[in-house]
Amino acid sequence: MKLIFKSSAAALSLMGLALTSCQPDIDDPKSSAGQASFTTYIAVGNSLTAGYSDNGLYLEGQQNSYPSILAKQFAQVGGGAFVQPLFDGPNQSNGAGYLKITGFVNGSPTIVPETSSLAVVPGSLDVVGTPPVPRTNLLAKSTVNNQNLGVPGIRVADVQTAGYGLNNPLGFNNYFERLLGTANAASSYQQYVQERVTTLKPTFFTNWLGNNDVLGYASSGGTAAPLTPVAEFTTKYSAITDILTAGGAKGLLATIPNVVNVPYFTTVPTAGIIAQVRSGVVPATTVAGLTAALGLTPTQAASIRFGLFITTTGTPAVREATAADLLLLPSSSVINTPSTTANPLPRGLGIVITGLSTAQTTGLSAAAPPNPLANSLVLDAAEITSVQTRTTELNNVITNIANQKGLALFDSNTFFNGVATNGLAVNAVNNTAAFVTGNLFSLDGVHPTPRGYAVVANEMIKAINAKYGAAVPGVDATQYRGVKFPQ
Repeated sequence: MKLIFKSSAAALSLMGLALTSCQPDIDDPKSSAGQASFTTYIAVGNSLTAGYSDNGLYLEGQQNSYPSILAKQFAQVGGGAFVQPLFDGPNQSNGAGYLKITGFVNGSPTIVPETSSLAVVPGSLDVVGTPPVPRTNLLAKSTVNNQNLGVPGIRVADVQTAGYGLNNPLGFNNYFERLLGTANAASSYQQYVQERVTTLKPTFFTNWLGNNDVLGYASSGGTAAPLTPVAEFTTKYSAITDILTAGGAKGLLATIPNVVNVPYFTTVPTAGIIAQVRSGVVPATTVAGLTAALGLTPTQAASIRFGLFITTTGTPAVREATAADLLLLPSSSVINTPSTTANPLPRGLGIVITGLSTAQTTGLSAAAPPNPLANSLVLDAAEITSVQTRTTELNNVITNIANQKGLALFDSNTFFNGVATNGLAVNAVNNTAAFVTGNLFSLDGVHPTPRGYAVVANEMIKAINAKYGAAVPGVDATQYRGVKFPQ
């Protein structure tokens, strides 16, 4: 059995890599700032704010970050310059590296990491000490008067952690480290935001923190990065927003999208994979061996089939997957691959026999143990509920703070739920939440493409215009690329 994700020329044509359409008039003479001032803009947030895409932060992604797009539109209504910590120069443009498509095999993309022109500091990955201690690589420092404060990986739970960007052994945030100078190397993110506000005196801000407070848990299959408690989130999110508004700046807060709607969680079709695994023919020699070892009746022997199995943190330690489980995107490269252990079954497969006694079930485990998928590759029904419940709770916090402070609100949760359900037509070009072919999500299945970031910027502009009586023009999102294909 070979698990293949099909694509077609028709599907690929939806990518919109060379689309033409009627262009909107973005130079509307009626453009205005309304009750807002965009003279000095700063952006607070995580990887989404930094322009992270294709599982990496690199120059093209930074240049097409939603804050960069917003700043260009703000410039049409009095906004000033916007400085980002770009991975610049001919030898560093690929930043931390990213994923790229090099071709297609049987309709499935071949995705590999980009390893050239990286901004990784030479020797920073070398192990040190006795015994050796692994390290997180360092990235080329930025020395600009930075206005894009996006730090990939940061949670609201992390914003008051001193030394979060300090160059120390494995575990610190190297994206934050590159933004810090020697004098503030041990600062927390909250202290960094305070320093930037004090120095820049922003008149407008955006704050899109919070995604990682649920995404870290969800993307690990519920095995790491626990969901941030509501009380802790409230305290720390409020503190950041208080800093941003202390000088009278107006701004926009953004809610957390339902992360289980993104391609990382929806691309691998659980029910289809289960059906495909179950349709596999168990070798006659295996059937005969199990029949003899377990003393099966003819009816039991006839019921032998394959099943898709996963590990659990409870009892039993291994269970058969159900259609209610979400198989995470990395599982697509693992399911049904050759075992790396003495187990003869491919990864994820196990034997199922109906009507077994307890003694026979125990014997089955010994005679034909399953080769389950790791729990980290699956989000089960209870974990999905936990993610969605916490997302709602944290979004209530964000919404309440926006209302209390009279700030604009981009409800990204509602917006992306709509995209997942109905798609999004932009200038007669269809966009969806599909992996590779949907235009909006990059090759990591979580972060937007340049077009996705353009769509986000437009939605933020709508919210800003509605709140402050402004007329900031939007952009033509079809002029920004979706997933990039090899030339």
